[in-house]
Amino acid sequence: MPSFAAKLIAWQKRHGRHDLPWQGTRDPYPIWVSEVMLQQTQVATVIPYYRRLLARFPSVESLAQAPLDEVLTLWSGLGYYSRARNLHRAARIIRGEHGGKFPPRFNDVVALPGIGRSTAAAICAFAFGERRAILDGNVKRVLTRYYGVRGYPGDKRVEESLWRKAESLLPKQHVAAYTQGLMDLGAAVCTRRQPRCSSCPLATGCVAHGRGLTGRIPAPRPKKALPHRQTVMLVLQHAGEVLLEKRPAAGIWGGLWCFPEAAPDDDVGKICAQRFGASVGAAQSLPVLEHGFTHFRLSIRPQRLRVVRLAPRAAEPGHVWLTIEEAKSAAVPTPVKRILASL
Repeated sequence: MPSFAAKLIAWQKRHGRHDLPWQGTRDPYPIWVSEVMLQQTQVATVIPYYRRLLARFPSVESLAQAPLDEVLTLWSGLGYYSRARNLHRAARIIRGEHGGKFPPRFNDVVALPGIGRSTAAAICAFAFGERRAILDGNVKRVLTRYYGVRGYPGDKRVEESLWRKAESLLPKQHVAAYTQGLMDLGAAVCTRRQPRCSSCPLATGCVAHGRGLTGRIPAPRPKKALPHRQTVMLVLQHAGEVLLEKRPAAGIWGGLWCFPEAAPDDDVGKICAQRFGASVGAAQSLPVLEHGFTHFRLSIRPQRLRVVRLAPRAAEPGHVWLTIEEAKSAAVPTPVKRILASL
């Protein structure tokens, strides 16, 4: 009887994905970029961002030489911006410590910023044919259902058990096809809701399918109320331009350009005068935006402020006045893009 791996490899050959823009190459650079972008983001969303970034930065060296702002601009809208910052930082490490060539050894790959054990394994499997197990969200779902594993896959003990199972299933050959097959099966067949078990090559051995438990396995993340935060974004407009400020590298939207922020109870007029030398008219409230992060929800209350007078002063580092069209093209997060589109 064919093994788990043999069934999966045969299925991938006939039914898996073979035309993704990062396939058909053993060059680790585009494979690395794609794997980082695919962290927590679906393939269809990633493809246009991947193509734009590779067109602008076709090599590790070109990415390492680029200003971070330019990388963030190309990433704008894809979310989880720490991935872009880590990608840029890793490119500079590769240039400085590996002579500009992506390192072929797993331990060197996993040491790079933004690359965990599973991502490093996928890169090494696709680029170097290395026999390494992956365990992303899709693979966790496949394995928990196949083995009937109870408990939340993010729990440390459950995850350690899944790693052991993933490593035990690795084939001796065709590791890249096997790895791609796991990804494809989780994305297209063993889906979170309404899995297509009748099309699954592993259905005959799957515990969850056999016992009618695909709706219960894997167990969902334990529910916990997300904290709710509020902020005010100051949309200052003067002479056809808006004011943006650069966020600190650490924290949400790190390194991106945003509207200045204030607390809900702050005196907006006083802040504008003290921080920006701007006398403003009455604030106009724009529609509230709700934005979700992994660990909290954020309510954004934009305040549109017409600048009546702008005191002459030297431009402060990290602040810039741009036309609305220029601002839309800058490295700004999605909520700022939405506010700009409403002006």
